[in-house]
Amino acid sequence: MAPLKGKSYQRLLLFAIFLPISGVLSFSELFFVKEPHDVTAMRKEALILDCQARGEAPIDVRWLRNGVRLVENERVYLLSNSSLFISEVESRRGDKSDEGCYQCLAQNKYGTILSQKAHLTIASMSSFALQPTSVVVTEGSVARFSCKISAHPPPIIIWEFNRVTLPLSTDRITVLPSGVLQIQGVQQTDAGHYRCVATNIASRRRSIEATLTVTPAPGPMLPQRPRIIAGPQNISVSLHQSAILECLATGNPRPLISWSRADSKSIDVYNTKVLGNGNLIITDIKPQHGGVYMCRATTPGTRNYTVASANITVLAAPSFVEWPESLTRPRAGTARFVCQAEGAPAPQITWFKNGEKVHSNGRIKMYHSKLVINQIILEDDAIYQCQAENGLGSVLSMARLIVVMSEDRPSAPRNIQADTVSSSAILLAWERPQYNSDKVIAYSVHYMKAEGLNNEEYQVVIGNDTTRYIIDDLEPARNYTFYVVAYMPMGASRMSDHVFQHTLEDVPLQAPEISLTSRSPTDIQVSWQPLPLKLSRGRVSNYRLSYCTSSESAVSQIELSGEKTHHLLENLQPDTIYLLRLVAATSVGWGEQSAWTSHRTPKASSAQVPLAPELYLEPLNCTTISARWHLTPRNSASVRGYKLFYHEESQPESAPLQLQASAHKHTIGGLGLCVKKKKAVQWRLIYHLFYDCFEQCSSRSTEIKESHCVWLPEPQRGFISQYLKEMHPLANGVDAQTMGRSDDSLLLLQAATLRLEVSIEEGLCKI
Repeated sequence: MAPLKGKSYQRLLLFAIFLPISGVLSFSELFFVKEPHDVTAMRKEALILDCQARGEAPIDVRWLRNGVRLVENERVYLLSNSSLFISEVESRRGDKSDEGCYQCLAQNKYGTILSQKAHLTIASMSSFALQPTSVVVTEGSVARFSCKISAHPPPIIIWEFNRVTLPLSTDRITVLPSGVLQIQGVQQTDAGHYRCVATNIASRRRSIEATLTVTPAPGPMLPQRPRIIAGPQNISVSLHQSAILECLATGNPRPLISWSRADSKSIDVYNTKVLGNGNLIITDIKPQHGGVYMCRATTPGTRNYTVASANITVLAAPSFVEWPESLTRPRAGTARFVCQAEGAPAPQITWFKNGEKVHSNGRIKMYHSKLVINQIILEDDAIYQCQAENGLGSVLSMARLIVVMSEDRPSAPRNIQADTVSSSAILLAWERPQYNSDKVIAYSVHYMKAEGLNNEEYQVVIGNDTTRYIIDDLEPARNYTFYVVAYMPMGASRMSDHVFQHTLEDVPLQAPEISLTSRSPTDIQVSWQPLPLKLSRGRVSNYRLSYCTSSESAVSQIELSGEKTHHLLENLQPDTIYLLRLVAATSVGWGEQSAWTSHRTPKASSAQVPLAPELYLEPLNCTTISARWHLTPRNSASVRGYKLFYHEESQPESAPLQLQASAHKHTIGGLGLCVKKKKAVQWRLIYHLFYDCFEQCSSRSTEIKESHCVWLPEPQRGFISQYLKEMHPLANGVDAQTMGRSDDSLLLLQAATLRLEVSIEEGLCKI
C-alpha cells in the first residue's frame, strides 16, 4: 500500500501546483442572452428595454435606474421575459422623468450579474445657439451663412432662400451638414433672405432670416491674393462617424483648394471626398484618420498660397484587450483577476462583486487593471465583473471565483523574522505551523511597500523543504511589509503575522541636473532640484561641486550639505568659460557624477556696473501709463540720470526722455486709444541708467486689452463715463462708437482692462 499512497500524493501535489494557473476557464451558471441598448424615445411613446438571462433556475431579475432599484407601477413594469416596459415615456423634470441610465440585474444561487448600461434619452431640440447674420458682399465674391442648434437626435439642417428650400449642392451652392451655407460667385439674383431649418423626430425649428445684399463689382476686378475666410476647426469624431472640415477661400482669380496631412501621410481616398468647392468630408472614421489636416488655397498658375489647419481626434468606445478568467482557489489563498481595455479617451476600470462595486481594503486591492483578493474567505465565492467606461459607452466582462474549503488546514506559519541583507535584499525566516505542519506542500511569501496607498503586493511560492527565503528585487532605502501563508493540497493556512523591515541605502543612481546663471562678471549661481527617492536611493547627505576653466586642467572642489539646492561661486574671472559638474552622496558613498556643463561669465567694465533697477508699469487709462522704478540695495554706483524710451510695438522708436537722477517715476500720456476691436496695442518702455562710460539697460512692456463690449440704449454722454467707472475701476477713458446695426440708437461701449506683461532684457549699452 505504501507505493500506492506515494503515487496518490504525487498526483495531489501536481494538482495543487497547477490549480491556481488553470482555474475555471468559463462557466454557464448565469449569463445574459439579451441586454438593453441606448434608445431615443418620443414623449408619451411606449418603450421596451430588453433583458433576458439564462442559467440555473430560479433566476431573479431586477432593474436599476441611475444606480437605484426601479420601483414598478402601472406605467413601468417587468414583462414575463424580464424586459422592462414603459407604456408612456415621461419627460417631466426631476424624478418624474424617465430619462436616465438603465441596467438589469440577474441573480441566482451562484451570484449576481449586471447588464451593460443603456441610456434612455427623450427626443428634444433647443433654441438656436447661433443664428445666421446679414451680410453685404460684392458681386462675384463668396457669401457664407451659418447656424447651430443642439438637438437629440442630431437634426437635419436645410436652408431656405426667400422661404423656398435650396438644393443641398449645386455648382455654386454648398450646404454642409454642420449648418453652413456657402455661395460661390455671388450673383445679383442671390440677393434676398436666407434662413436655416433644423428637423428631427421631436421638432422642427426655423432660424431668423438673414439678408444677403449684393453690391455691383467696381469695374474690372484687380488681382487679389488668396484668403481663407472660413478654415477648418479642430474636431473630435467617434469611430465610424463622419468628419467635415470646411475650407472656404476668396481671391482673384478664384483660388484652388487642396488638402494634405501635416505628417505627410496620404489621405484615405476610399473614405474621403470633396464637398462643394473645397470642403473635406471623411466617412466611416477610423483611428488612422486622426491627425492634422492642412487646407491650402493657391492662386492658379502662381506660388501665392495661404494655409489653414485643424486636428481630427478620433474617439472610440471601450473594448476589451484582456478579459478576466474564472478561478478556483482554496480558502486563505490568493486570486488575481486581470482586465485590460482600450478606447479614446482611455477607459476607466471598475470592478463589481455580485453587482456591487468593489472597494479596496486590507485583503482586496486594485492595481490599475488588476483585482487581487488575498486570504480568500468563503464570502469571496462570487461572480466578479470588470467594467470599462469612457464618455462614449461602457462594456462588461465577468468571471467567477470558486472557493474550495478544507477543514484540516494547517495553522499559520510562526515567528516571522526579517533581516536586511543589502540595499535590495531582505532575508525572511519563519517556523512551521504548530498544527498539521505535515500536510504543508508549499509556502507563499507575500511582500509590498509599507508606505503609500494602493501599493502592489508581490507573491513568491517556494517548496516545503525550507523556512527561509531571500527577497532580492527590492528598492534601496524603502520600508516593506511581509507575511507567509502555508499551503496544503486543497487549502491554505491563515496569513502569518506581518513583519516590517527596511532595505539599506545605496549610492545615488545619478547626479541632479544643474542650472547656471551669473549675477555679475565674477560669479556663477549654481542651482539644482533634489533627487527623487528612486534616484537618490537614500537620504542625500552631501553634494560635491567641481569646477575649472576650460583652458586649465586643475579642478577645484567644494563639498556642500545635502539640504542645499544652490551655491554661489564668487571671485571668478570675467569673460571666461567655466566647466562645472555635481555629484551626490548618501551614507554609503558617492554616486555617478554629472556631465560637465559649460558657462561663460559676463564681460567686465572699467567702471563699477550696478544691477538694473526694478521697473513697474501701471496703466492708468486707455492713453496713459505710469512708470516707476527703484534701485536694488546692492547698487553702489553713482547714478547720474536716466533715459526713458518708449514706442508702439512695430513702430519707430521715439526720442528718449532725459530724467534726473532723483526721479523715480514718470507718467506718459497721449499714447492714443489703445483699445481696438480684436486688437491690442502694446507699448514698450526702455530705460537707461547712464554713468561716466557705460549704461545698464532693461525693458518692460504693458498691454491694454478690450475687456467689456456691451450694448446699451443710448444714454446721455455725461453718464457713459460714470457707467464704465462702475463697471470697471480702471475704465477712465472710453470710446463710444455708433455701430451699423438695425437699431442705430445702440452704442458699443468699450472699457479697458489693463494687463501688465513684463519682459526684461539686461545688458551693457555703450555710449
